[in-house]
Amino acid sequence: MSTLLLKNAELLVTMDDQRRQIPGGGFYAENGVIMQVGPSAELPATADTVIDASNRIVIPGLVNTHHHLYQSLTRAVPAAQDANLFHWLTTHYPIWAGLTPEAIYVSAKVALAEMMLSGCTTSSDHLYILPNGSRIDDEIQAAVELGIRFHAARGSMSLGESQGGLPPDSVVEDEAFILRDSRRVIEEFHQAERYGMVRVVLAPCSPFSVTPDLMRESAALARSYGVRLHTHLAETLDEEAFCIEQFGRRPAEYAEDLGWVGDDVWHAHAVHVNEQEIDLFARTGTGMCHCPASNMRLASGIAPVKDYLAAGVKVSLGVDGSASNDSGHLLNEARLALLLQRVMGDPAGMTAEQALWIATRGGAQNLGRDDIGQLAPGMAADVAAYRLDAIDFAGGLHDPMASLTFCGPVKADFVVIDGKVRVQDGQLVDVDLPPLLARHNAIAKDLVNGELTQ
Repeated sequence: MSTLLLKNAELLVTMDDQRRQIPGGGFYAENGVIMQVGPSAELPATADTVIDASNRIVIPGLVNTHHHLYQSLTRAVPAAQDANLFHWLTTHYPIWAGLTPEAIYVSAKVALAEMMLSGCTTSSDHLYILPNGSRIDDEIQAAVELGIRFHAARGSMSLGESQGGLPPDSVVEDEAFILRDSRRVIEEFHQAERYGMVRVVLAPCSPFSVTPDLMRESAALARSYGVRLHTHLAETLDEEAFCIEQFGRRPAEYAEDLGWVGDDVWHAHAVHVNEQEIDLFARTGTGMCHCPASNMRLASGIAPVKDYLAAGVKVSLGVDGSASNDSGHLLNEARLALLLQRVMGDPAGMTAEQALWIATRGGAQNLGRDDIGQLAPGMAADVAAYRLDAIDFAGGLHDPMASLTFCGPVKADFVVIDGKVRVQDGQLVDVDLPPLLARHNAIAKDLVNGELTQ
C-alpha cells in the first residue's frame, strides 16, 4: 500500500458539499484515494510520501471538459488569426489533413503537459479528424505516459463538402467504419470502474459535419455501453442559420430531436440559446462546457453562464483547441469566465468561488464522475497547489482563493494525480520537455508548410 500525506497548506480549498476552506489543512491518502481531510494536526504523522504545502493554496485538480489537443500544432496560423469559426475551420482543414500518428501523439503529449502545469489533473479531448492512419489510440498513449486522468472523445466527421457539409471530403470517414471503430475504442480502453484513469466518450463533431443517422446511431451505441456523449452545439450564429436552413430547427432543438439531451450528454459552447433551450438543458440534465477564451478569439459570443447556473444546468470549463485559444491554461479559463459574466454590467455576475467550482465540481459532473473534483474522503487524490509567496499574489493574501481567480493565471507549484506527484517545483516529473518541444515544433512547421510525411 502506498500512502500520501499533504500538510500545512496555507489554505486547503476542498470544494466539498460544505465548501469548506481549511487554513493549515491537509489530507491523507492510501493507494491514490483520500482517507482523511482536515487540520494538519489531526492527520497521521507519517506516510510514504509527505508534502509540506506551507505558503501554498491547495485545491482539487482542475477538470478540463473540452479540448482538441492536436491543434497545438497550428497555433496562431497567420491566415486564421482574424477569422470567425467557419472561416477558421476551412483554413485549417487542409492543414490538418496532413496529420500523422506521430503528430497526434506528440501534440497530445505537449498539450496535456501544458494542462498539467496549469493545475489540471483530468482532461477530456475531442479528436474528430483522423487522417493518414491516425487513431485516438495515439493520444491515449500520450495521456497514459504522462499519468493524467483522461477522457478520450472519439470524434467523427462524415458529411463532406460534396454532401453539403463544411469539411473537405478528404478528412471525413465512412459512417460504418466510425461506428465499428467507436465500438473497438470503448471495448479496448474504457475503464468504467471508480477512479478509472482512461474513459471513452463518443463525440460526432457537430451538426454541420455529420449526418442525423450518425448522431442517432452514435447515441445508441454509447448508451448500450454506458459511455457519455459530447459534441459542439450552438457555438455561432452561422451554425444556427445552417441548422435552421438544413434541418428546420435551431441547434438545441435539433439535438433534442436526435436524442442528444440527457444526463449523459454535455455540449461544448452552447453560446446561442434562448430561455426555452436553457430550460431544456435543465429539465433533461444536459450539461454545457463554457470555453470563454475560444469564444472570444473567434468572436462567437458570450455564453449565458449566469443563466445556466441559475436554472440548475451543469456547467463546466474547457480550454478548447489550442488553435482557437492559443493557450492551454484552465485556471485562465476560470478567470475569463468570471470576467465575462460581469462584462455586461453585473459586477456580481459570477463570484470567484463559482468560477473555481465549475472548474472542478462542474467538470466532474459533466464527465459523469463522483470520484474527482473535490478533496474529501473517498475521492481520488488529485490536487493542485500554487505558491502564495509569488509576486502574482502579492497583496492578495487576505483572500487566497479569490486571488487564485482574480489575479493573473499562474503555473502550479506541484500537481498530484492518483496519489502520485506529477509536477514538482513547477516542473513535470519524469518528462524530458526540451526534446519533446523541439520535435513538436518541427512537426508543426512541416505540417503548416504541407511537408509532413509519415
